[in-house]
Amino acid sequence: MIRAQHITKTFPGVRALDTVDFAVSGGQIHALIGENGAGKSTLMKILGGIYQPDSGEVYLDGQPVHFSGPLDALASGIAVIHQELNLMPDLTVAQNIFFGRELGRGYINDAQMSRRSAEILERLDVDIDPDALVGSLTVAAQQMVEIAKALSMNARVLIMDEPTAAISSHEVEKLFAVVRDFINPDRAVIYISHRLEEIQELCTDITVLRDGKHVATHPAAELTREDMISLMVGRAIDTSQRPESTPSDQLGLEVTGLSAGFVRDVSVQVYRGEIFGLAGLVGAGRTEFARAVAGADPKDSGDIKVNGQPVITDTPTQAVQAGIGYLSEDRKQYGLLLEQDVVDNVALPSLDMWSNVAGVIDDSSAETVADRYTDMLAIRTPSVFQKTRLLSGGNQQKVVLAKWMARDCEVLLFDEPTRGVDIGAKDEIYRLMEDLAARGKTLVVISSEIAELQRVCHRIGVMCHGHLTGILRNEEATQEKIMNLATRFDVVSNEEESGTRKNKSNA
Repeated sequence: MIRAQHITKTFPGVRALDTVDFAVSGGQIHALIGENGAGKSTLMKILGGIYQPDSGEVYLDGQPVHFSGPLDALASGIAVIHQELNLMPDLTVAQNIFFGRELGRGYINDAQMSRRSAEILERLDVDIDPDALVGSLTVAAQQMVEIAKALSMNARVLIMDEPTAAISSHEVEKLFAVVRDFINPDRAVIYISHRLEEIQELCTDITVLRDGKHVATHPAAELTREDMISLMVGRAIDTSQRPESTPSDQLGLEVTGLSAGFVRDVSVQVYRGEIFGLAGLVGAGRTEFARAVAGADPKDSGDIKVNGQPVITDTPTQAVQAGIGYLSEDRKQYGLLLEQDVVDNVALPSLDMWSNVAGVIDDSSAETVADRYTDMLAIRTPSVFQKTRLLSGGNQQKVVLAKWMARDCEVLLFDEPTRGVDIGAKDEIYRLMEDLAARGKTLVVISSEIAELQRVCHRIGVMCHGHLTGILRNEEATQEKIMNLATRFDVVSNEEESGTRKNKSNA
């Protein structure tokens, strides 16, 4: 159906694609995998009409095509769900879904668009009000709106770039059912994901890119998880590890009776050197909890202590000064200054540390620190003076991680820290988390990937409908138990919490 032949694309200082060949047939769910910066998103943006190749050809149904833009590609039946959300926060869900294709004769019929949107959202089995403003939704809900938007376009080729990066396993199952229903001999899906278990479950074929070059294409049934990792990164990675360090008996973060909008009366104790996970379905309140602790959202009530000392976190500035860093789930909107370079982004939370009494910033110190963390996190960039918008999504995520490591906060709240990050980089981030915990830092990790929480966390708290419904030690935190708590609408008792603490030494 669609074929890219000898595609080359170069950006300033980076050859993103080097004579890449890629082809997809009708009826396929064709995975495209590779490390961050391998060229996956660039290739999809070329197929979707967003970028023009420097050389090479794109063929649709055997005929060469030259897309002048995304609307041109869409008119040819190619729709893209991007890794970075492309929604307008001040428009409703329905208005976003039908933007540029508004329904109505001579006028925009909002009621009709709302009804049609409700039908599409029902197919996805998600509870989202089509008349709600997109800006009021969580990132996970916005991701489902992006998916609904693509499904509304009646595309022949549906390109999905990390569609499950911000949604839980429950929502992933719904999405897979929709994708399988979408496929027929005249339709195809190109599926990009760093979650290799999804690739094995969903996809029919797999193409691997590495450093902008085509490495291999195989039927999915022929490749094991280890085969995929080896082709992507050229080395073996142990994905079966569990946390080995033992947290101290000193409290690093104590949150008591926190209520903030949807979140009601949540109390959590996390110890220095502990990595504490937060699991739950979309809309459970995990992000809202973290934002309230970090001062990004107002609190209705509740007390917070850092290393045993009461702190005030009514604003993000107060939270940072109290030693709390927050890595947001939406790096594009809340985590980065995309038009600034890597140095400026890494330095941003720490300007007071590198300024004199007159407020003049020591640029050389900021550059030195940025260089150090760029090397430590293996951020792929021509230099630390590269604008962050020109980096791949995974490397942008590493820049966000670098800025909080540079600040040296006592408490770190990581909201989807490996979203859009390849398996090799994930392993690096997990080891960095373990190193931070070994240095006595207190970590709270929010993730939609249960396997990720099992890999790095000493204990896992589970939220449902704004409440904390249970806390599990690592060795007892099976997927079944976590999902049971994620769908349980009663609240964890003080006895349950104290019991998990008494048994912490077994973790």
